Amino acid sequence: MFYLDACATAPLRPGVLQRMVETQDQAWANPSSLHQFGLKASEALERARSQIAAKLSAEHREVVFTSGATESIHLALHGLAASRSPGRLVISSVEHPAVSGAARLLSKSGWDVTEWPVDQLGRIRLEHLDQLLAPPTKIVSLVWGQGEVGTIQPLLTVAEACRTRGIPIHTDATQILSQALPSWKHLPVDLLSSSAHKCGGPRGIGLLMTRESYRSALKPLLSGGGQEGGLRSGTESVVLAVGMAAALDQIECCPPDDLARSGHGIADLRDALRDRLLRDQRLMVCGDPQDRLPHHLSLLVSDHNGQPVSGRQLVRSLDACGLAVSSGSACSSGKDSDSPVLASMGLPQMMRRSSIRISLGPWIEHKDLDGIVQRFHQGLEETLCS
Repeated sequence: MFYLDACATAPLRPGVLQRMVETQDQAWANPSSLHQFGLKASEALERARSQIAAKLSAEHREVVFTSGATESIHLALHGLAASRSPGRLVISSVEHPAVSGAARLLSKSGWDVTEWPVDQLGRIRLEHLDQLLAPPTKIVSLVWGQGEVGTIQPLLTVAEACRTRGIPIHTDATQILSQALPSWKHLPVDLLSSSAHKCGGPRGIGLLMTRESYRSALKPLLSGGGQEGGLRSGTESVVLAVGMAAALDQIECCPPDDLARSGHGIADLRDALRDRLLRDQRLMVCGDPQDRLPHHLSLLVSDHNGQPVSGRQLVRSLDACGLAVSSGSACSSGKDSDSPVLASMGLPQMMRRSSIRISLGPWIEHKDLDGIVQRFHQGLEETLCS
């Protein structure tokens, strides 16, 4: 069985589980307690925070632990919105459901939510930049690496424009951090969200990177004991924090403008798989062919007559043949409906349910490609015959 769904979640990286078991054995107490057991847990928690901060070229205080990217996104957007009068929130039309969901909630509080249109590659149209960053825009949230079609957005260009206008910008970098760790010190964004489980860490923990200039403006979603610098009440999971730090420690750092070719040659592996699969004219790449996540391949599938093949049905056939892939985003793949991402890219309605996402990880090697391609074609033929 070949697991090709890293964008949904990734298996634990080597040594992560061992570090978590050691931590649970030695630092299991409440990190807010003042006795020696609590102090040991607190030390382990802060060591994990410092380890992550060092990998991201950030300050210790700039790392806030949450339950995952969804909570981080809501804390970033709702936390900022609560400290200012309603205005315009700009998001892209290809955001993760967590961002669009948070935006919909804000629209009920008087915020005007405007979606930044994208082109046929899923890339935001930069010709709208001046218009969308003009008043009354007060917050911008832009996904960095789109998880469904793989397109990397021109975040740095937008972030620099926001900075000159004094507009805070948040980015959902969940898929980016699974491949490379950009320098937070040199990144012109104000808030950044991510989850550990995409990176080979445990589920149930994520982070929100915060600039000091906006930290005091954030209003917490959860009140209580005032943990995480008052931004996220609730007893921290030391075990999960240590697991996240251990996973991120195995990911290479990368300049923010060179993410498409990062990841220990995984882009070369992805390209080799793409080239073999595309020998079949029934398959077509979806998303930006160049500026895309290095481990990500999105395909539109048709039959010999050019008619779209059901992506969900193909996923089931491939699973039976020993390939684990997905159709669309993991957070919406269980819904038998058109993809809003593909719709925003202008794909014909008949093609919007024919997408397949293949996402690789370090457990896949070049020697596996022949078997993967063979099983893919077997699954496709079985789908067409069913």
